[in-house]
Amino acid sequence: MSQKALIIGINYTGSKHELGGCINDAYNVRNFLVNERGFSDDGENIVMMTDEPNNEESWRYPTHENMMSAMQWLIKDSGPNDSLWLSYSGHGSQTADTNGDAPGGYDDTICPVDFETSGQIYSTALHDTLVMPLHNRARLTILFDCCHSGSACELPYVYRPDADGNIVSIATMAKNALLEGSRLIDSTKDFLDGEDGRGFSLSRETFQEAGTLFSGFSGLAKDFGNVAQAAWTGGEGEENEPNEDGLVKADHEWIDEHSAVVKDVWMFSGCADNQTSADTKIGGMATGAMSWAFITTMQQLGEPSYIDASCKLTKLDLVAMKTNKQNYSQIPQLSCGGEYDLDQKIVL
Repeated sequence: MSQKALIIGINYTGSKHELGGCINDAYNVRNFLVNERGFSDDGENIVMMTDEPNNEESWRYPTHENMMSAMQWLIKDSGPNDSLWLSYSGHGSQTADTNGDAPGGYDDTICPVDFETSGQIYSTALHDTLVMPLHNRARLTILFDCCHSGSACELPYVYRPDADGNIVSIATMAKNALLEGSRLIDSTKDFLDGEDGRGFSLSRETFQEAGTLFSGFSGLAKDFGNVAQAAWTGGEGEENEPNEDGLVKADHEWIDEHSAVVKDVWMFSGCADNQTSADTKIGGMATGAMSWAFITTMQQLGEPSYIDASCKLTKLDLVAMKTNKQNYSQIPQLSCGGEYDLDQKIVL
């Protein structure tokens, strides 16, 4: 059993894309892992990559090539009960899907310091580099504090807290919206056919109700794309039944080729695929909202379950936004590589 960590923070210093808190995030994460989670800071088991000037000629400078090599180092020779960590704080983006395997038409990406010349790192590359080679009995925990990061590693199960603080799968949310949309369509069908006998005022209320729903649903459709329909009907047109926890698998098309692969991978990401993550300040120090919220959650709750941590993360993200009067739409996501018990404790 061993512990290894790869910690990446990129401020893009001196460029038009400059951020303020990502390098601070990297140092904060390292201190948390070493001082509170028992990781060894011997330089062999923890690799920290930042775009600080003293790293420019080093393999620790977060270029596209160096980052890919470091991720391969992290996963190489993983064995039973190994605990691996990857955190990334920097820019995230989306690019148009070029090979037709992304259900929403876009691939999530992360941006190395040289992304303008060497390209971004696609979600497919992250999945193939980090998830597929991982030993079946090793655990990989990922923290992505960047925009458009919900599906950054293409894990099959994606969850977020609902309005009541319950953890719900993205597929379940999509299915519920589709069912509600179908109900309202049925309720307005007679009026649309010119056969409504209940009076204009009542029908207007029905239209207002439908308009409210479909306004929200249009945003949902953008978020989920084809995933919403795929979550409702499987590849053979059969309905996907919820498991005993009421969770439904998010049947992304890009999961098909990996459907038989179950890996112990857990990813906390700062936002959904169609959202941005905040570069903010807490206590006068520049930081990523998600990095701050994750470390604070673990410190306050000790050894929380994945459900408890996810709910706390969402609340702390809102605190960070209100503290700095930032109007970001940012809801942390939890993704995992298998249908695991979300009530189990987080073990790093």
